[in-house]
Amino acid sequence: MRRRSVLTGVLGGTFLVATGTGLSACATIDTVGQVDFARPLLIPPLAESQIDDAGRRVFNLHARRGHRDFGIEGTTSTLGFNGDYLGPTLRARRGEQVMVNVVNNLKQETSVHWHGMHLPARCDGGPHQPVRPGATWSPAWTINQPAATLWYHPHPHGRTREHVNQGLAGLFILDDDTPAQRVLPHDYGVDDIPLIVQDKSLHKGEIRDHNTGDRLLVNGTYGPYLDVRTDRVRLRLLNASVSRTYAFGLADERPVQLIATDGGLLPAPVTVTRIRLSPGERAELVVPFRAGERIVLRSFPPAAGGRNFDGGKDQFDVLEFRAAARLRHVGTVPDAFGDFDRLDPATATVNRDFKLNGTNINDDQMDLDRIDAVVEKGTTEIWTVRNTDGQRHNFHVHDVQFQVLSVDGERPPAALGGWKDTVFLPPKGEVRIILRFADYADPDMPYMYHCHLLMHEDDGMMGQFVVVEPGQQAGRVGGTGGHDHGQQAG
Repeated sequence: MRRRSVLTGVLGGTFLVATGTGLSACATIDTVGQVDFARPLLIPPLAESQIDDAGRRVFNLHARRGHRDFGIEGTTSTLGFNGDYLGPTLRARRGEQVMVNVVNNLKQETSVHWHGMHLPARCDGGPHQPVRPGATWSPAWTINQPAATLWYHPHPHGRTREHVNQGLAGLFILDDDTPAQRVLPHDYGVDDIPLIVQDKSLHKGEIRDHNTGDRLLVNGTYGPYLDVRTDRVRLRLLNASVSRTYAFGLADERPVQLIATDGGLLPAPVTVTRIRLSPGERAELVVPFRAGERIVLRSFPPAAGGRNFDGGKDQFDVLEFRAAARLRHVGTVPDAFGDFDRLDPATATVNRDFKLNGTNINDDQMDLDRIDAVVEKGTTEIWTVRNTDGQRHNFHVHDVQFQVLSVDGERPPAALGGWKDTVFLPPKGEVRIILRFADYADPDMPYMYHCHLLMHEDDGMMGQFVVVEPGQQAGRVGGTGGHDHGQQAG
């Protein structure tokens, strides 16, 4: 575990705190009105794929080192998939079989976790599936969940923050043929826009290993603008930051429609002026535009308590939208999105409690050789997750999408009424979630649950569970030997 939290001094009125990997500023950051939106927003390319002889859609991801001039401090050393920074957008349809050849061209082990994906544990890409330098890992599985905006990123034990912060991340978009998806904006890069938001601290050609940074990148673009040509645009927002929580909204606080969260469409659109996203969370918004206008996407101070050490009072101008003089009409958002599979608490057979404190869960730190929970396939469970300390946390569960039953004992807001895999927990906050474990069982290979503030995760705020067949016992934890080549069939 890293040593952290020692007050070391004052510089220009800003307190600095040593974290074992550098200094994090406690001063409030405010870039509103200060950003020169001078660069067109980069749109991550759609990944190329081929259909193999087994009928699987095959993607290739090469993790490698690179260099990028972000337009801030010259050329910066980076990591990326198939490029110098970030990675391409993988896209597949429900019912398709996919295989991803993950090639590690780095000089250190890494992995690739498919965040939000329902898939066998041996394909999950967590800390039990490291990929050695020069090796290839080829997990294969069937897409068996609704359309959603997912993402992929490394998950090496104790080093996730480093790899994600340096640029190893990308989107994985799932499609299906529901009527709602057909009428929503869906022209990728035109009226369906991915927005991977990250804060960075850059210094002398390096991305510094800080918990929070003072500059924002969107799809790897600093100070971006987007030319808008339609009267409505679908934004797929991903908070891919190490630690920072955002509260996104338009600068004039106009109403927008929240249509989807982590695991797909809500039961019906929810009108919001802001949406809060902690690290790992996603949201899909449909934003209306007027011809000829310029309007800024802003991150307002996230109203969630806590010290400004973790950015609670910071605000940023994120992206400028530049609407054309004439806008093409792309239709309206439906009043509802069809049937929604609401999980019934009466069917839950197990209740579990999780206490988050410091960098522990239930007073334990992560142990790769310890199984913390055993779940039977086909069952529904209720988990109560409590943040018992004075800092922000969130809670991410691998494999399943869950539903939020309550927030601090009250009915959750409509914005939390859909499928989630990550949920925010302010200081002293509590959520109750309901989860159904279907399809996949493996007594020897665990899934993870953890805080997705990556410095907490790396410092041990993580546990693991196995899903077993009814009546089966947990087996031997396996799979930590690493991958040299070959595939894992799903």
